[in-house]
Amino acid sequence: MEPKKYSQIDIHVPYRAGSLQEKALAVINHDVEIKTMWRISNVNAIERLEMTDHGPVHFQIVANIATRLARILVKNNIDMSIVKNYSLSNDHAELVILLASIFHDLGMSINREGHESFSLFLANSILHRVLDFLDVEERTIVTSEVLHAIIAHRSGGNLYTVEAGIVRVADALDMSEGRSRIPYELGKIDIHSVSAAAINRVEIAEGTSKPIQINIYMNNMAGIFQVDELLKQKLVGSGIEKYIIISAYIDEEDEQKLVKEFEIG
Repeated sequence: MEPKKYSQIDIHVPYRAGSLQEKALAVINHDVEIKTMWRISNVNAIERLEMTDHGPVHFQIVANIATRLARILVKNNIDMSIVKNYSLSNDHAELVILLASIFHDLGMSINREGHESFSLFLANSILHRVLDFLDVEERTIVTSEVLHAIIAHRSGGNLYTVEAGIVRVADALDMSEGRSRIPYELGKIDIHSVSAAAINRVEIAEGTSKPIQINIYMNNMAGIFQVDELLKQKLVGSGIEKYIIISAYIDEEDEQKLVKEFEIG
């Protein structure tokens, strides 16, 4: 992808008019340094390592999924951590979720191994200028909460906040065949690429017995690897697993066949 095309890519989420998300995106979508870092991350991920997308398309998907999860939880009277611990607003919580979603893989611009840690010091300097519209106290709190969500998005990471759990689960839910296309077309045929290619789409809905219902639609049973080995690994210990039911379906002509359903906690 040429630099000019990257400079034209904006992040879009369903923000509310006048929200903190809107203010942050107004800065981010005009920031050449951020967009160049996204380009570098994807050069390393796609061209050098033949991995899945780790650029703005992935970040936008994660940000939208995470925002959707957060709003469902709030609607079901589940407190966001920044509200509970600092008496800030759900608007601040959505800001944390947005920023962690779009900056969690910045470290891929340096190295794949340990990229979560590298993302911390890259994001820290960026966050201080992106959040210049907040007062010092709020900016400091939001920055710390974003950095925590970034380091905690790795599997097995220790999470202290609901927002961090949301981002980790949202990251894992970007699993559909569109993201797997690049390594698959490059001839990288392994269980990861084959199973990801088996995922047609992911649907996040309000549940009945639990707040969140996640439906995963597959074109063949290879997709179960994505559910059992990858999604479940990120879900366990996220802190929000008790609010979620996962259902996996096989698409069969005009109907879907339920092949697996589970909940944790």
